[in-house]
Amino acid sequence: MARPEVLERVKAAEREADQIIEEAETEADKIIEEAREEAGRIRSEAEQEAEEAAQKRLEEAREEIEAEREEILESGREDRAELEERARDRFDDVVDLALERFEEAVHAQT
Repeated sequence: MARPEVLERVKAAEREADQIIEEAETEADKIIEEAREEAGRIRSEAEQEAEEAAQKRLEEAREEIEAEREEILESGREDRAELEERARDRFDDVVDLALERFEEAVHAQT
């Protein structure tokens, strides 16, 4: 094979290699861009899921707190009713005792 022919084949091979490299770089850039977009979608979905989970947990906590509040209020109502009942039961005794002491004080002055 003559030198000009060999030189032409080498140049053709180099052009082909350059074209293969350029195509590979273009494909690599495309793959990287797609990977970045996918990562962005995944991050966005994860953030959305985290926000939804946080909102759900917050709502559950509010419901738990409200239920506990109602239990405390009901317990307080029951305690108040019991104290009122005990006070009513003792009211006559207290009035009698007050009258007795008042009478003793009056008799002591006379």
